[in-house]
Amino acid sequence: MDSTSLDLAAVDAYLKSHLPGYCGPLQARKFAIGQSNPTFLLKTPDQSYVLRRKPPGALLKSAHAVDREFRVQSALANSAVPVPKMYLLCEDGDVIGSDFYVMEHLEGRVFLEPTLSGETDATRSAVLDEVNRVLADLHEVDIDTAGLSDYGPPGNYFERQIARWIKQYRASETANIPEMDALMTALEGSIPADDGQRTLVHGDYRIDNLMFEKDGTQCIGVLDWELSTIGHPYADLAAVIMQWQMPPGAEGRGLAGIDRASLGLPSDQAFIDQYCQRRGLSGIDNFGFYLAFNFFRMAAILQGVFKRAQDGNASDPERAMILGSYVPIFARHGLDAIEG
Repeated sequence: MDSTSLDLAAVDAYLKSHLPGYCGPLQARKFAIGQSNPTFLLKTPDQSYVLRRKPPGALLKSAHAVDREFRVQSALANSAVPVPKMYLLCEDGDVIGSDFYVMEHLEGRVFLEPTLSGETDATRSAVLDEVNRVLADLHEVDIDTAGLSDYGPPGNYFERQIARWIKQYRASETANIPEMDALMTALEGSIPADDGQRTLVHGDYRIDNLMFEKDGTQCIGVLDWELSTIGHPYADLAAVIMQWQMPPGAEGRGLAGIDRASLGLPSDQAFIDQYCQRRGLSGIDNFGFYLAFNFFRMAAILQGVFKRAQDGNASDPERAMILGSYVPIFARHGLDAIEG
C-alpha cells in the first residue's frame, strides 16, 4: 500500500481496541501538506482525529521518528506551548505497514506564508508577535520537569547536527553540488563555542507549522515535531529568519523584497530583539552562522525528499522533484550567510 492511502479496516479495528470512546465507521483523507510523514484526517460520525505515520519503504536511519513526535507533544500537554492532545502511539508495523500515532484534530487556520495575504496590518503584527511568543516559551520549557532531559544527547548541538546532516545528505546524494560541499566545509570550520544553552528545539519552526484560532491571532497548536530534540535555541530562531529570506509566493513562502513596515511585519532584527527581550538575552553574536546552518539543514532535507521521489517513496512525488531542484539555491544562501 502506498503512502497516499490507509488500510481503513486495519485502522478501524485497532482504534476500536485501543482508543477509549472510539466508534466507527471510519473515513480518511490525506492532507496535501507534509512531505515527510504522511498525515491523514480520520472522520467518524461523532469525532475527527489526525493520524500521522511513517512513510513505507526503505528509510534513512533515525528519520521519520513518529514515536519522538508523540513523546514530545505528550510532554508539552500542560506547558505554555500549545500542542494537540495525543491519543495513542502504535509501534506495531504489522497494523498498517509502519508506525503511526493518533492525535486531536485541531480546527483553526494555518498561514502558509508570512505575508499573511488578505489580513489587516494589525492582524499581521499580532500573528508574528504570537510566533515570537510561542518560540520564546518553547525555549523556556524546563526539560527536566517535562521529562525531556534525555530527549537529545549532550554536547555541542551544532557540532552534532552538522555531522548528522552531512551524513544524511551523503546518504541521499544523487549528484555532486559544489555549493553544498563548500557550505559543509565552512560550517564545520566555524562552529561557535558551546555557551551552555540547552533547550527543547522544534527543528522546523516556521509559520506554516503553527495553527491559529479561526477568528483570532492566538496560536492553538505547534505541529510537525519530527526534527525536535534537545539542542540550541538559536537554531529555531534562525529557522524563522531563514524562511523570511526566501522570495514571497507559494514556492518561496518568504519575505524577500517585501516592504514589511507597510504591512505591519517586523524586520529580521526587530523579531530577534523581541525574542531576546522575552528570554532576557542581551543579544546574539555571529547570527550568520546560525542562519547558514539552517540553510544547510533545509538543503539536506530537500535532498532527502528528492531521493525518496527517485526511489518511489515520496508522499507527493511531483512536488518532491521540484523541491529537489532548490538544494543548490539553499546552499548558496547558506554560503552568503556564513560569509556575510
